[in-house]
Amino acid sequence: MTAEDLPLQYARTKRFSLGVPRGFTVSPDGDRVVFLRTKNGRSTTGLLWLHENGEERLLADPLALGDGGEVPEAERIRRERARETGAGIVSYATDAAVRLVVFALSGALWAVRTDEGVLRRIPTAGPVVAPRPSPDGSRIAYVSDGALRVVRIDGTADRALARPEGPEVTYGLSDHVSSESLDRTRSFWWSPDGDALLVVRVDNSPVQQWYISDPAEPSRPSRAIRYPAAGTANAELSLHVVGLDGERVEARLPKEAAEPHPAGEWTDPSFEYVVHAAWDGAGPTAVVQTRDQRSAYLLGIGSSTGLTTTLHHLRDAAWLEFIPGTPATTATAGLVLTTQEGSRGLLMTGTGVRTPEGMYVHELLAVEGDRLYFTASEEPTEVHVWSYGPEKGFERLTDEPGVHRATVGGDTVVLDSTTLDGQTVKVLRDGGPAGRIRVLAERPMTEPRPRFLTLGERELRAALYLPTSYEPGAGRLPVIVHSYSGPGAQKVVRAAAWHHAVNQWFADQGFAVLCVDGRGTPGRDRAWETAIHGDQLMPVIEDQADAVRAAAELFPELDTGRVAIRGWSFGGYLAAGAVLHRPDMFHAAVAGAAPTDLRLYDTHWKERFMGHPDVQPENYERCSLVAHAHKLTRPLMLVHGMADDNVAPAHMLRFSAALLAAGRPHTVLPLPGATHLVTQEGVIDTLLRLDLDFIKKSLNS
Repeated sequence: MTAEDLPLQYARTKRFSLGVPRGFTVSPDGDRVVFLRTKNGRSTTGLLWLHENGEERLLADPLALGDGGEVPEAERIRRERARETGAGIVSYATDAAVRLVVFALSGALWAVRTDEGVLRRIPTAGPVVAPRPSPDGSRIAYVSDGALRVVRIDGTADRALARPEGPEVTYGLSDHVSSESLDRTRSFWWSPDGDALLVVRVDNSPVQQWYISDPAEPSRPSRAIRYPAAGTANAELSLHVVGLDGERVEARLPKEAAEPHPAGEWTDPSFEYVVHAAWDGAGPTAVVQTRDQRSAYLLGIGSSTGLTTTLHHLRDAAWLEFIPGTPATTATAGLVLTTQEGSRGLLMTGTGVRTPEGMYVHELLAVEGDRLYFTASEEPTEVHVWSYGPEKGFERLTDEPGVHRATVGGDTVVLDSTTLDGQTVKVLRDGGPAGRIRVLAERPMTEPRPRFLTLGERELRAALYLPTSYEPGAGRLPVIVHSYSGPGAQKVVRAAAWHHAVNQWFADQGFAVLCVDGRGTPGRDRAWETAIHGDQLMPVIEDQADAVRAAAELFPELDTGRVAIRGWSFGGYLAAGAVLHRPDMFHAAVAGAAPTDLRLYDTHWKERFMGHPDVQPENYERCSLVAHAHKLTRPLMLVHGMADDNVAPAHMLRFSAALLAAGRPHTVLPLPGATHLVTQEGVIDTLLRLDLDFIKKSLNS
């Protein structure tokens, strides 16, 4: 039997994510914390847990409930959009007091009270997706076959509140763009009194239909999906207030943004995106955004009339970014909104106070009374928890370098901290310790040893990994660049993460590995993020090349005559683009799940950076890889999951066809049945070894 190594451990632990507690909810009185966690670092079955009085208690084990593992198609899609790798209980919802917890398991609806611990299966009219109890816990709303339904907690009075009018219509489910690119996974919200819901209606019929098939299983029919590629029609979204009494009112959303709407080469002021919605004591609200992403309205919605009032108009000359958790409201601070200039921060309209310049806000975590809790970076490689209140102003609540997050309820803070030494979850009450929640994840058998660097005139944040046993003067090392360096994600962080361990494993095979967060990545400021507006490729490649040169000046053992680059998704796009456009610096590449033809990616994500492909085709031509296939002169391996419905296999196939037409040899590795997130044992571990072999051969290492 082959001994387990880092790649196999990486596969069996789902990138070291198993055994990690997540999905915390703290009760308003601070007494209870509900969360999810598998039983150990190898189990893939999510369990439901309660932390109370300093102790953990198991609330629900799917295996004891006879979980069959099959989930409704809508739930499978939701999990794919969320990059959910586990099974069992993967999400849940609670009432306002966090006394009742509900979840779906293989399409069945289950409920458990935290003060009783007795599990009950609630009969429903069909397979359940996205269940959510009313604030008082007397009813549960859920989606089944595209209809929004409600059932009493005792299983009686199950009825549909909104039925789809056609096969492409749903109530209470997110469309592709909202869940994939806007991170809006919810699509219905209870009123505080529990007598009505605010619901998103999605009509997918305008969206073009694509087909995803598995070539390894020719007997299986293709799967039809609605995919809104750049420049094509989006789903039509509308908001409805649906009462338990049967009354229903459609919100009268504005059709387009009024002046002043920022101008541009391409301008489209029509509202097509629902970014955010909520229902609090002041009534239902929503944020709608224009197709060109330069304007957004925060709207108040009349629950009985559907009339809307513009509470705030947000605008930006490039595109609008929204801090998760905003907008919010406090009695003293008024509206809490995302600022769009300078450092990405928070603005409190009632006081005019905003977060200090140089502080990049990642997320608004909670509003407790007049106190805000949020995460922010002053140094891009660290994320800390902060609070703001009218009496004490801004306070940083974490000190140790790392990535910190928190969940708050009343006077209780669940502090989730990841440093280079690992992850801890502390429960604090009134600022003092009130217990810990165990982290059961395995530690990588390869101990990461990142050296954090600031490189070049743009002060690029980078992490360098050298072989554990390497001694200076022992010989020059070929280089592997493994960066993501795209919007929405940072990799150069002072926190334990799977990519640190993987990069160290590659380094221990005789390489220097360099990871760089270039322009376009979060954590710096708005100018850093918008530097890729209109050109999402060349500035990022330039940053990687500059970082290699600067690192070699600090570490002469780096052999810049032998440099490979590897990556996945945007990182795969970067890797392939690097060998096309900078073969002088990058001598081989492994490109996984690379979006090679930017017209094939979704509207919101690509039009944000590139504009409309029919109005600004030069942006897409310049940044798409297919158009530049003839430039390839270096070894290139393309890897792609053949069931990927985010970056469709067409990206890889079109690029490969263009390379063949240009007479450019390359390697193609299709992964049958794999989606965008590849975690299967026997695939992801083997893929790491194949990457290594390809790079060694290509660099003659």
